[in-house]
Amino acid sequence: MAPSIVFDFDGTLAIGHGPVRAYAACVADGAAVEPGFIERVDAELARYDAGASSYRDGYDIVGSLAEAAGASDGDRAAAYERSRTRLGSGLAVVDTIADLDSALERLGRTARLVLATNAPETGVAAVLDAWGVRDRFDELHYTVGKPVGLARLIKRLIAEGPVLAIGDIFEFDLAPAAALGADTALVGATAATAPVSVTMRGRSLADLVPDLHTWAASAASSTSAPLGAGSGIER
Repeated sequence: MAPSIVFDFDGTLAIGHGPVRAYAACVADGAAVEPGFIERVDAELARYDAGASSYRDGYDIVGSLAEAAGASDGDRAAAYERSRTRLGSGLAVVDTIADLDSALERLGRTARLVLATNAPETGVAAVLDAWGVRDRFDELHYTVGKPVGLARLIKRLIAEGPVLAIGDIFEFDLAPAAALGADTALVGATAATAPVSVTMRGRSLADLVPDLHTWAASAASSTSAPLGAGSGIER
């Protein structure tokens, strides 16, 4: 029996709007969208960063505004696929938190580390290699098909010990885990104000590193049940 920590990628491990802006650029390059599309995306991203946007994340912003600007489903899908080939390049700069490798190395001493993303492997694996953390993960799952696909993964992991799911979109990254009794950590621009019940929350993964270490150590010392929302970590 061992605890598991399940990490989302975009918006959780990968931060910054580089990949999202690459998606927007690919939409503008490959579809007949109305003038001012990129400017509208940038304005909505600024609102999202300020916690004033109703969109789920940057990809939702681009996809929704692209549809409204005249891009078809096929246009948007093709643009997204093209943007992922740019991931980690100067056309789609991807940032992460400081000392990610150190944090994962320490967490990996007491917990199984799992990556679960809806994104395809294209680009992601190379970024993980560039950060020097790909080998820190015990499992790497791409094109998971959240929320349903995440529920299947969590169900398997929670049978083996406590689980903590970390992500920036509650409905996709955390709700399936919470429904199965796992703990949850919400990160991102809207984490502080989101009206959802989670175990812990922070502006970014960096804010939660001490709590993650506490969770992993406590979960490893007792596999009778995961830590609950009453553990005092919620903030």
